Amino acid sequence: MTVIRMASPYSEPGFWLMRPNENACEIASILGYGTVIIDMEHGTFEPTTAARSITIAKALGMTVYTRVDSAERVAIQHALDFGSDGVILPQITGLAHARAATAFAKFPPLGVRGFGGGKTVNYMPAPRHFVESENRRTKCWVMIETVLAQEDVEAIAALETVDGLFIGPNDLSLAHGRGEYLADGSDHDDIRRIARAAQAQGKPWAMPIASTADRDLAHSLNIAFMVTTDDLTALRDGLAAGLQLVEEPQ
Repeated sequence: MTVIRMASPYSEPGFWLMRPNENACEIASILGYGTVIIDMEHGTFEPTTAARSITIAKALGMTVYTRVDSAERVAIQHALDFGSDGVILPQITGLAHARAATAFAKFPPLGVRGFGGGKTVNYMPAPRHFVESENRRTKCWVMIETVLAQEDVEAIAALETVDGLFIGPNDLSLAHGRGEYLADGSDHDDIRRIARAAQAQGKPWAMPIASTADRDLAHSLNIAFMVTTDDLTALRDGLAAGLQLVEEPQ
């Protein structure tokens, strides 16, 4: 398959994939999206369909991260063994939880990931120094979306098993008792703190973007990639545009 990408104003836009949908990956790739996140926390994936979607997206040349359904050993190892370029760990509840969960994403001696072979070594014996190179290649992103995780964010960012921070703005606003995320005020103060914690360790950060205010703040804080939409929202927006096209003028 030949994919000709259109120009994008952003260096690394990303989108959520909520269900198995290779056409969404193809279209996103053509439009210039460089990153797709397989959403096993809120989407309708199971291991077989996640593995297939990861393979398809990687064949399109995209960076593929998997938001696992829970920050536990089997979920994390599955995603990495399926070929994901990294994992995003949701609902981390503080430093101790982050230390334990992120260890599952790295081989010993750095972490405690189990060795499964297969796709990760091209179905051949592992080459020399595979463990070290795989620990560097695959990324472990910790979601900062709970009050305790935010309180510990500087220490979490410093963990050797953490490669980046991923902000969950909606859950974080809810956890603080502020209700729906409004993309201003205290919401943006939280984002600034988390981004700076990552930057202090020389690590990237990322988040979903809900508004131009989010976009501008994210650019000012040197975001690694922005998640702009998901496949179902994009489908809804396209169908809504079709309805508007045929509506009778008022």
